[in-house]
Amino acid sequence: MFTAEMYGAQADQLAQVLGVSEARARAIVAGWRNRRLAESARLGPGAPWTWLTRAGLASCGLRYSPAPPALGRLAHIRAVVAVRLALESASGYAAAGAHWRSERRLRARAGGRVGLREHFPDGEVHWPSAAAVAWAGECWAIEVELTRKTVSRTTAIMRELLTRTGDYGSPAAEARVPGRPARHARVLYVCAPSAMATVARAREALGSASGRIEIRRLPRDAMLRTPAGPPAAPVRAAP
Repeated sequence: MFTAEMYGAQADQLAQVLGVSEARARAIVAGWRNRRLAESARLGPGAPWTWLTRAGLASCGLRYSPAPPALGRLAHIRAVVAVRLALESASGYAAAGAHWRSERRLRARAGGRVGLREHFPDGEVHWPSAAAVAWAGECWAIEVELTRKTVSRTTAIMRELLTRTGDYGSPAAEARVPGRPARHARVLYVCAPSAMATVARAREALGSASGRIEIRRLPRDAMLRTPAGPPAAPVRAAP
């Protein structure tokens, strides 16, 4: 299910999900391939990628279109997976019963409508109302930034996320309804060093709404790795 929701995953990250060694994770993937539930290949730097076939998606009860992760998005997909893994490893996340809602699921809900121009976050984190945390009942939008956008474009995305009231896939008239609570109580930006300054400037441009934007650094293992092994662009983990 994790592999399906994230478009795919590299062997080292899949090993973290399964709680096994990378060698064991590759053996498990080989079993999936033998049952025609998944495919795997070395698509770029670092470990091989695994993604689900139509049969694999069906076994998860999902109707996504089967396809390997897009080559132009490999770095981004890996970073989003790393952010999800970092959040899910936090003790408060599991204790609160929080769950991740993937970009792939959000896009599937929208149904690929022609002319759709809304921005989709890289994921959402939902905190149950009964959770014993200060942010119980909140929904957070997660944005992973590896490269600089313009400040104006980043600010526009922030405003769009902060003012949204309806779920993705709902009628356009429900997307932003004055007087209704915002869908996203906060937006968490997790950034590579090259994107930090632009995101910070965009947040400042929001004025009073800037308090709902949080900025953190990418986890250390978020970047695509070179064949030799070290991170292509190492960063410090968020404090």
